[in-house]
Amino acid sequence: MGRMMVQRPLDLSRLEVMDDAIAEVLRKKTVTQRVEMIFAANRTMRLRLEGHFRTHHPEWDEARLKQEIARRMSRGSE
Repeated sequence: MGRMMVQRPLDLSRLEVMDDAIAEVLRKKTVTQRVEMIFAANRTMRLRLEGHFRTHHPEWDEARLKQEIARRMSRGSE
């Protein structure tokens, strides 16, 4: 299962620039609110991955499922 990550040069044309209004909203949030947003996004991503894997790999047990979610969340690094 040893996959290698391919390093590609940064393509600046693919970067999205945050809207000024959104940046202002985020600046007004407290540190606690921003951390809560990060944890909520992390939880959402884990749930989406879990749903995907349960659909496409119904044969996986809980341990395998958690292993693959962790691998994907860490971008495949080991």
